[in-house]
Amino acid sequence: MSIWTRIATAISSLATGEGLSAVFEKLRTPPERSIAFTIAVIALGAKMAKADGRVTRDEVSAFRRVFTIPPEAESQTARVFNLARQDVAGFDVYARRIGKMFPTESGVLCDLMEGLFHIALADGDYHPNEDDFLAHVADIFGMDDLQFRRLRARFVSDSAPDPHQILGVTPDMPLEEIRKVWRGLVLDSHPDQMIARGLPQEAVKMAETRLIALNEAWEDIQKLAA
Repeated sequence: MSIWTRIATAISSLATGEGLSAVFEKLRTPPERSIAFTIAVIALGAKMAKADGRVTRDEVSAFRRVFTIPPEAESQTARVFNLARQDVAGFDVYARRIGKMFPTESGVLCDLMEGLFHIALADGDYHPNEDDFLAHVADIFGMDDLQFRRLRARFVSDSAPDPHQILGVTPDMPLEEIRKVWRGLVLDSHPDQMIARGLPQEAVKMAETRLIALNEAWEDIQKLAA
């Protein structure tokens, strides 16, 4: 059974009058958590898509940058997206329920934030309201400021990316210590590791762009140290 079929089953289990936010109460344990992760990215993405005052085709199609969506599953994806937009629950309700499902240290919430950054940047414009939205969600998830800034540095090009910030290190750290941090981040970004902590197979292509950013940051730091 594909994850999209399982999502359709989870959505159909909602009682009459229940909003999409209620689905997270039913998906607390593996393997259902991979379904919850997928719904969370789509639902929070739908809420965020309204943050800049418009929902564009680019933002909707951005889900394809996070997930592999076969043509036959597009209707399920659209249904989740529309249910989230219509749900009277605010995005903070979604974020709190999702935050309770995954410990901050597990890395899953960071993965989820990364998916939201992909969606926010899909239309080529990073709106201040989207920045506020993501910062608020990160705060609800219990992410510290350093984690958020490290994520933001990888995606938002409002200034030249700081390779140290991308890796979450400081320029005064010994190069060997920075190497250890970089290697740890690379290992943590391996698709097998991401699947083990709850990401669906359909979403691990996020690892490709993450690894590129991490490796480029490490290469830049080595050049600065040369």
